[in-house]
Amino acid sequence: MTTTERSREIHDLEAAVMDYLNRLRQEGKLAPDERTGWSVFDFTTGEKLVTINEDEQFQTASLVKPFIAAAFFHKVARGELSYNRESRRHLERMIQHSNNASTNWVMRRVGGPQAVERILNQQYPAIFQGVQLVEYIPAGGKTYRNKASVHDYSRFLYALWKEEIAGAPEIKRLMALPGRDRIYTGVRGVPKGTKVYNKTGSTARVCGDMGILNVKGADGRWYPYTLVGIIEKGKSAPDYTSWIRSRGDIIRNISSIVYKGIAQQNDI
Repeated sequence: MTTTERSREIHDLEAAVMDYLNRLRQEGKLAPDERTGWSVFDFTTGEKLVTINEDEQFQTASLVKPFIAAAFFHKVARGELSYNRESRRHLERMIQHSNNASTNWVMRRVGGPQAVERILNQQYPAIFQGVQLVEYIPAGGKTYRNKASVHDYSRFLYALWKEEIAGAPEIKRLMALPGRDRIYTGVRGVPKGTKVYNKTGSTARVCGDMGILNVKGADGRWYPYTLVGIIEKGKSAPDYTSWIRSRGDIIRNISSIVYKGIAQQNDI
């Protein structure tokens, strides 16, 4: 394949995602006060295939929890914290079940939200460039002040896959535990048996998912790629359940579009 043909495929995938989003807006299925951000990176080709509003800051909701785990494992690597039965239980609850009480427990052990942000910025400045952590998860899970960019998640997932972050193997294990996702379960086309390492985020203002999908091709090889998708609403949705369900389906539909592009590019 020539460079021109490769560039056209990359453009075509991003254009397909944009066409879908534009159609949703035209049909009123994305409101004027909703903005979205998307990123796709193909590890097989080493190419960024989708980058839409990637450097804008969005509310993190629970998407930030693997970042908190990275800060925790940095302190474990320095001998300042212990990864024992208790802390493992809290990290599993934080990542697999998105438990907010356990998230706050982990943050307190690290030193609080600002300490987590400081560790990320100082130890991994090339990865975490738009992260703003200012609050614990408040009662009821209404966390709106913590922020990060889609690019932060994309860079994090890349470094996680390459194991360039302290505790990467264990963070990957935690993110692969059975749980909710919007990028594989119920997504048309993505093959059964695909390995998923992800974290969702949900509030009355944010619906998102970020993760790595590792697809096994007919040739027996594995084809990993990242997908980050966030939909943020300007004000809280009046019907949380309905809004989250419908926006989760938008992320699933885009995951389907992305897989088709990945499969075509790699002849899966």
